Amino acid sequence: MIRHIEFANVHNFRDVGGYATKDGRTVRWQRLYRADSLGWLTGQDLDTFRALRVKTVIDLRHPMEVEKAGRVPEEHGLAYRNLPIEGRRWNLATYDGTQGVARFLADRYLEVTEDGVANLRTAVTTIAQADSAPVVVHCAAGKDRTGLLTAMILSLVGVPDDDIVADYALTGLATERFIADWRRRHPEASMWAGFGLAPAETMRLFLDDLTSRHGSIEGYVTGVLGLDDAAIGELRDHLLTGSISSG
Repeated sequence: MIRHIEFANVHNFRDVGGYATKDGRTVRWQRLYRADSLGWLTGQDLDTFRALRVKTVIDLRHPMEVEKAGRVPEEHGLAYRNLPIEGRRWNLATYDGTQGVARFLADRYLEVTEDGVANLRTAVTTIAQADSAPVVVHCAAGKDRTGLLTAMILSLVGVPDDDIVADYALTGLATERFIADWRRRHPEASMWAGFGLAPAETMRLFLDDLTSRHGSIEGYVTGVLGLDDAAIGELRDHLLTGSISSG
């Protein structure tokens, strides 16, 4: 199966299927996708998107981002959920290069788990419902807000941390295109040192820190987001294929 879906104007559209879980099952292909902004879908890109038969789009951007950059085109039968999860806006002036990009990003992700509880709950609940699939989760670059939500989903279904970290870091393959597009649109602006980067250490720090706070990622989802065992069970049932290993 194909993990990276090629588009002309969308750079970070990926299928999160194919990962093995700790209990011997596998994440189904063509059930959950992650992406950067779908506001750029036009022409042939829109045809490529339609061929995926997506049923639900979860847009994690702020409404002002949607207004500025556009949203996925309205299509018959396509459910669109705008669920901004970022509370505190990033103050890049506070970035201290000595702390490193990974630590700075991981701290921002932890803030989202504090500030975005209501919409994170809705997003995870939506993904957990079998009749929502196929689902695309996206934000602007498809790495930060999308990355942390995707990590939660993969952790909930039992994908090992190493694979979650590796999936997050695949955004690095799109960084060059992100930067080229941004410079074309903002030729006179300065660029933050971490723009477009998704260092693997970021996700490792985030997973470790969230686990330290809540015992596990599932502990955060049940204790803070308030999902119950039935919802998590439905998520696993429809997102996984194969049987539980007896070993």
